Amino acid sequence: MNFTVIRTLAEMETLAGEWNTLLTESASDVPFLRYEYLAAWWQTLGGGEWPAGELYVVIARHAGGKLAGIAPLFLTTNRAGERALMFLGSIEISDYLDVLARPADLGDFLAGLIEMLSGPQAPNFDLLDLYNLPEGSPSLPALVDAAHERGWTLEQELLQHCPYVALPGDWEKYLAEQVDKKQRHEIRRKMRRAEESGLPVRWYIVQDEASLQAEMDEFLRLMAQDPEKGRFLTESMRTQMHAAARAALRAGWLQLAFLEVDGKKAAGYLNFDYDNHIWVYNSGLDFNFRELSPGWVLLGYLLQWANQNQRGHFDFMRGDEEYKYRFGAIDRHIVRVKMRR
Repeated sequence: MNFTVIRTLAEMETLAGEWNTLLTESASDVPFLRYEYLAAWWQTLGGGEWPAGELYVVIARHAGGKLAGIAPLFLTTNRAGERALMFLGSIEISDYLDVLARPADLGDFLAGLIEMLSGPQAPNFDLLDLYNLPEGSPSLPALVDAAHERGWTLEQELLQHCPYVALPGDWEKYLAEQVDKKQRHEIRRKMRRAEESGLPVRWYIVQDEASLQAEMDEFLRLMAQDPEKGRFLTESMRTQMHAAARAALRAGWLQLAFLEVDGKKAAGYLNFDYDNHIWVYNSGLDFNFRELSPGWVLLGYLLQWANQNQRGHFDFMRGDEEYKYRFGAIDRHIVRVKMRR
């Protein structure tokens, strides 16, 4: 493999088509590794999470020129004050991160990456600090092998729960087989109560890019009703979330959904509908409608839709909030890998 480094967004943009094609064939095909998502992330450095950074995207090609691997990295000062190479997308707003490589190329690509970063042409850095790798990623054992081969140290740290539901493709079967009897009753009761409230209730998924700006403003208004989320939504973070939603809509994998009660937005979910999965990114509620449990009701409609439309998984992503398990989610985790020369 022939390795080169991309240092500017303009150079990175020339790879957009190849990048996304490689991702669909990679061991970890997740929306947070799409070119358009990471390009939007880089332009605000994660909504202001990082005050500074330098692109350091390592790509490898086979002898015939075919793209073999991408390590989407950037140089920054990490939370411990060390000079670190980190994944683009780190840390707070990208739930799953990884390198891009076909399973057959992954070992050679990571071995070559570590060899390159061991040599004199490598940048000045203290460690590879890789957050949010799925615990089942084949990159983890490949990184262990590469570190051992080059004499690097490697530490793994379990980070967060990432509950998900494997969907059977049938709403009633899902409720009957994957949700506890008590919770099954609660889900049905709350959905029925909203429908029989005497107020007009509807839910919908945003389709029109012309309305996206206004719909996202409404979604962020709902999010901000939660004080913790309100603090999170700085001006830079709002810009980032608008950019991510716009990029996802244009690429065809945004699922921005709202529940309206009496013509007013009571709940919203910002999801990604990507690779036959629903990825639950964030949510917001109008607490004036709390008696109707709008969050649960909308989530019920979304799970019903996902089953009817034969989506394979409903991924709640990071966080071990109790409601996720009430909807039948089972656990998996993400990890952090620290590697030092």
